[in-house]
Amino acid sequence: MRFDLAYAAGLLLDRDFWRACLVVLELSIGSWLAGIALGFVLALGKQSAWRPVRLAAGAYVWFFRSLPLLVLLVFVYNLPQVFPSTSGLLSDPFRAGLIAMILSESAYIAEIHRGGLMSVPRGQLEAARALGIRYVGTQRLVVIPQALRIALPSLANEYVTIVKLTSLVSVISLTEILTVGERLYTQNFMVLETMLAVAFYYVLIVTLSGHVLQWIERRLDIARRPAVDYGAPPQAPPAPAAPRRRGPAQDAPAIEAVGVCKRYGAHEVLRQVGLAVRPGEVVSIIGPSGSGKTSLIRTMNGLEAVSGGEIRLNGTPFARAPGEGGGEREHMRRIVDVGMVFQGFNLFPHKTALENVMLAPRYHRRGSRSDIRALAFAMLRKVGMAEHAGKYPHQLSGGQQQRVAIARALAMQPQVMLFDEPTSALDPELVSDVLKVIEDLAGEGMTMVIVTHEMNFAFRLSHRIAFMEQGAIVREGPPAQMLESGDERLQRFLRDVRMA
Repeated sequence: MRFDLAYAAGLLLDRDFWRACLVVLELSIGSWLAGIALGFVLALGKQSAWRPVRLAAGAYVWFFRSLPLLVLLVFVYNLPQVFPSTSGLLSDPFRAGLIAMILSESAYIAEIHRGGLMSVPRGQLEAARALGIRYVGTQRLVVIPQALRIALPSLANEYVTIVKLTSLVSVISLTEILTVGERLYTQNFMVLETMLAVAFYYVLIVTLSGHVLQWIERRLDIARRPAVDYGAPPQAPPAPAAPRRRGPAQDAPAIEAVGVCKRYGAHEVLRQVGLAVRPGEVVSIIGPSGSGKTSLIRTMNGLEAVSGGEIRLNGTPFARAPGEGGGEREHMRRIVDVGMVFQGFNLFPHKTALENVMLAPRYHRRGSRSDIRALAFAMLRKVGMAEHAGKYPHQLSGGQQQRVAIARALAMQPQVMLFDEPTSALDPELVSDVLKVIEDLAGEGMTMVIVTHEMNFAFRLSHRIAFMEQGAIVREGPPAQMLESGDERLQRFLRDVRMA
């Protein structure tokens, strides 16, 4: 048998093939995009805290991943025979094929998304929560942009799979590339020539689509993005008057832990902890590793639920043990009054320094875009980072990232600032810049609770020092009193950190 190259080349200009290519593109792009959207819902459902939602999403993924696409295509197309009311929708082969492919592909894409969602660090979720951003806002503004970028290579590969799977829709009489080829070679028996043309069209679609997807991937790659030029910073809006620094005994507590307990199973990490911080007061929490310092400060803004006792904000309950009153909505409304600066920065990597600072005020609609932008620049200027406003977090040093994180917390104008070992992740030469910002805030009268290993800084700046061990505050008082204390355990700890 002689291979007819001229015939095969002529098929590259065949109108039926090009029409079939358009069908394949419409079918593959439609099912891919719809699968991405539905897959996200399923992936979030599988991670839901509500068991019925988790079970329903898991059952969907299990069923449609188990069912061959060919069987699903035949079933969906013939469904009007059992349910005539669906004939208006499913009697058209293209619509039936599209629906079947969406049902099938969304189950596979859901697992791709789940991998992307699980790759987003937990600290990103905690940072959003600390800013008062609710679940839907966190997914939309923080999680999905990052998860999509992480999952895009796998999603691109899945698109290639979808293009090839469109050949199965020929079973429901939808004219696509393979259907055209089969019709031709059953007439002239030139199988190899015809299938060569079929292969060409599939390779062409995959190649062109691959270039488009690579372009999208490059656009979403944060590492490739240059710093944004925001031009001259806008004039800062009038800043609210700094709170007057008041003596510790003059006011009721701004934030208070009352008999706080925290348990993980049988392990108790906080034992009846009590700590009252008055307006304008700076309290540093010190102690050996594992003493419960971080657990305490995380309960003070609700990132960790207390197992007993409560946290009070301005004298009213703010965080309680589950089932003891107080709703999530009220808690999230008030959490913006408690700024949180994390040990690991937790800046949103897909946003510039300026966008990180603007995010929460914009979400909470604290003013017009121009006013919020001016406020964000003012906060960055306050921490010495205005000239780096257009840089992404990966373009900043650790100390610069931490200063942006402080500006982000300050942009919500909180009543209390919590610092969880803000310098422990920094190189020694970067520590002083961050400590200088915290010291300036103390000078302005900001109420602060600081967990730190920087003993000289803590004893110089604080009104009071709280020493924790084995989940309890075993001693607290003014710095001079703590240094002169005869407590052998405290003095041994201070000697170990070269303080006494």
